Amino acid sequence: MKIIPTAIILILLVCIKCNAAARSKSSRMPSQPIKMYYLPPSPPCRAVLMTARAVGIDLELVLTNILEGQHMTPEFLKMNPQHTVPTMDDSGFILWESRAIQAYLVNAYGRDDSLYPKNPRLRALVDQRLQFDLGTLFARYLALYGPMLFHGESYNGDKAEKLNEALGWLNSMLEGRAFVAGDNLTIADITIVVTLTNLDALGFDFRSHENVAKWFDRTKKALEPYGYAEIDQAGAEILASFLKKE
Repeated sequence: MKIIPTAIILILLVCIKCNAAARSKSSRMPSQPIKMYYLPPSPPCRAVLMTARAVGIDLELVLTNILEGQHMTPEFLKMNPQHTVPTMDDSGFILWESRAIQAYLVNAYGRDDSLYPKNPRLRALVDQRLQFDLGTLFARYLALYGPMLFHGESYNGDKAEKLNEALGWLNSMLEGRAFVAGDNLTIADITIVVTLTNLDALGFDFRSHENVAKWFDRTKKALEPYGYAEIDQAGAEILASFLKKE
């Protein structure tokens, strides 16, 4: 039997490690699974989960039931003093706020920058749409449905009008565009489609806004490979079921 010298074995082992590192670097996958603390019905969690699917990352999901106070344990508070979900742990790098997590996943592990462009003007448009959802569209959705879902309050017509006004602004933004920030899907679409999926599940009629309705159908189809039905639609239906129980 031919004996392979120890030096050659060491060289082979180094080469194997180098090749593995090169594959990891070229594929831009995390060295260890990214932990994501989440709750399935949570709209921000759903946006992050679909973004991870679109980027091609398998997350290590940690169910965190905020209704049972699992976000208030000393361990969780040490990690995230705001005690919110989703919260991400990427090999000790802790991040929360869904839009920040979405941008990070694309920046760190995206195969390209299509979901979050590097071009300053294109990125600024995506950022503007993200901020529009956070500060206006989702905020007005929450102002209307939050009290109904969590406190059993009645439907508020004035708040519904404010929400419809925001949908009108979104309709104008979509004029001449296939997606909210241009001609291709971005993290802004993923974020905003979650808000619209909630409205759809809760029975809010936005179909009079033609551009919004067409965009919603187009974006759902674009996100089908990334778990739209099982992540976003299913989560929205869980939320809607809370309202139906009242």
